[in-house]
Amino acid sequence: MAKEFDVCVIGSGPGGYVAAIRASQLGFKTAIIEKRHLGGVCLNIGCIPTKALLRSAEVLESIQHASDYGVTVKDFSADFGGMVKRSRGVANKMSKGVQFLMKANKIDVFMGTGVFKSKSEVVVNDDKGKEIESIKAKYFIVATGARPRELPSLKIDGEMIIDSEKAMTMEKQPKKMVIVGAGAIGVEFAYFYHTIGTEVTLVELQKTLVPVEDADVGKELGKIYKKKGMNVLTESTVEKVAKKGKGVEVTVKTKKGEEKIEADVVLSAVGVTGNVEGLGLEEIGVKVDKGAIVVDKSTYSTGVGGIYAIGDIIGAPWLAHKASHEATVCVEQLAGQTPKPINYSNIPGCTYCEPQVASVGLTEAAAKEAGYEVKVGKFPLSASGKATALGHEEGFVKVVFDAKYGEWLGCHMIGFGVTEMVAEAVVARDLETTGHEIISAVHPHPTLSEAVMEAVAEAYNEGVHLGTPVKK
Repeated sequence: MAKEFDVCVIGSGPGGYVAAIRASQLGFKTAIIEKRHLGGVCLNIGCIPTKALLRSAEVLESIQHASDYGVTVKDFSADFGGMVKRSRGVANKMSKGVQFLMKANKIDVFMGTGVFKSKSEVVVNDDKGKEIESIKAKYFIVATGARPRELPSLKIDGEMIIDSEKAMTMEKQPKKMVIVGAGAIGVEFAYFYHTIGTEVTLVELQKTLVPVEDADVGKELGKIYKKKGMNVLTESTVEKVAKKGKGVEVTVKTKKGEEKIEADVVLSAVGVTGNVEGLGLEEIGVKVDKGAIVVDKSTYSTGVGGIYAIGDIIGAPWLAHKASHEATVCVEQLAGQTPKPINYSNIPGCTYCEPQVASVGLTEAAAKEAGYEVKVGKFPLSASGKATALGHEEGFVKVVFDAKYGEWLGCHMIGFGVTEMVAEAVVARDLETTGHEIISAVHPHPTLSEAVMEAVAEAYNEGVHLGTPVKK
């Protein structure tokens, strides 16, 4: 006999577990189905463990430059196994935290794969496909996330060609690595492996690294990575990967012609696709398009009565914080509340390489393409007293305003700690704050965050720290 609930969530990542908790808080009898690890990709094999690895690289890099700060350090080395072990420990701690939250909120947890039997019933199968439970619910929320996307010419086999999960759990550090794709995942792993001593080649199809970001940011990151010693190949594609000895030979088509690169392994970081297969979605009428469930972005309804979807499974942007917010909005509507709809043009993106990258809103190019006359301000961190004192002068803050009405159209940052700074722009844009209101708000000195105010001041020709001539 099927067990009955008000809300059943399929998937326990940052979208799924938040949806389950909020549903329980609002009085719904709630169940959650997870086929692998509570916490999903983000907590177990994504956001959290990668940040732990990146922190290890940052510590190592600080020690490598200790003499710059008047500190002498002898006999240190990168312990790859120790870094991976710490990363897994952080991930396991966070996953156990989700277990605690499920228990504290009286949410029934079912481990297995959820498959729709009908619009009102889901069966839970074990890893062999055997049915172990049946669940009926008034509302189902699909939050099964996404997985690394495969290119036809770059099939992931776990040995020659690996994905991001394998890259963070390898038993042995590769001496040479080719990374295909210079989005957030690609540049983060490039920074990590290069810093601990792996020879890294980064291959990107577009003109700049992190191509979804403002072009100035992508150019700056490419310049910094080349200075660090990475082999950066933009406007390039991997044509072939062949086994050679104990490693691989990668054929890359570049602007200058064909290049063959020997490596131990290739990391495919060319994006993600939704986990839509094997759920029985199409059998009950849920529309799927290009690896994503089609939903109404205000209600998250699939159009099939009682069935909703949130997070990576509904497409870009593939961000944990977006999924969590969608979860809250979706569930509060089910409870009869009227939550504020998500403004998808004001969702920040963060990349945790070093230097970090953070942004929100329109790039300068996108703003101009949209027909805006813009005011642009740019403040280099080399002019920041705090950045200089920290020894992290690379990067800048760039802001884009509508010249006519003063709307803050976009904010783009590259530099040390900028992922902690971008929230000012997110909140300000949400409150429709003008540039002059940012300038008049007293920012503490010396801080990195005052660079935001300095960039805004530059946009309005009021900056005082760059020696920029006043426009009359």
